[in-house]
Amino acid sequence: MVLRLHNFFRNSAGHRVRIALALKDLDYEYVSVNIGPAGEQKSEAYLKLNPQGLVPALEHDGAVITQSTAIIEYLEEVFPDPSLFPSDPVTRAQARAFAAAIASEMHALNNSGVHRYLASEMEIDEKKRAQWYAHWAAKGFGALEQLLAARPETPFCFGDRPTVADIFLVPQHLNYRRFKIDLAPYARINRIVSRCEALPPFQAAAPEAQPDHVEGF
Repeated sequence: MVLRLHNFFRNSAGHRVRIALALKDLDYEYVSVNIGPAGEQKSEAYLKLNPQGLVPALEHDGAVITQSTAIIEYLEEVFPDPSLFPSDPVTRAQARAFAAAIASEMHALNNSGVHRYLASEMEIDEKKRAQWYAHWAAKGFGALEQLLAARPETPFCFGDRPTVADIFLVPQHLNYRRFKIDLAPYARINRIVSRCEALPPFQAAAPEAQPDHVEGF
């Protein structure tokens, strides 16, 4: 029944899962997978576990779950307390949509595999790639900031405690800080991220707190 997380400290999808595990106070074995510059691991052993070669992958009780969204939903079903989702059905759906906007519309366009392909196969120069990254960052965070601004302000995205929305928001915000995206226009988002990053579960899940962390990577 041991939880085993195959992970890489810098990977934002794995970062989401680490936050979820920490918020639920679940012990797990950390297995470092160096996904390399292309964002994937090509060793035969890991490809047997996850044919995509991506992280994270969660092993539990003989089963393997991949994709951060599916892993987090699995953890919610198997270990329901404390919940990572709002109790109200409408708000719960809105929190899921918020997380999906980050995973599907933002991270999917701005991950390392996409940028490597743009550089090596499409021969797009660094300046144009930076414009690509900044465009999708602004489009995504601009919409999320508007969604949050339309709601009564709460400490976290959808209430008084972190939910799946905050779990997805924090790693994406960190990515944008790493790539020096101008985040000044997103005041509500910035306040929420600051509150999250002050909490012990988010600190325990941070890249620099992981056993395979490499300074300056």
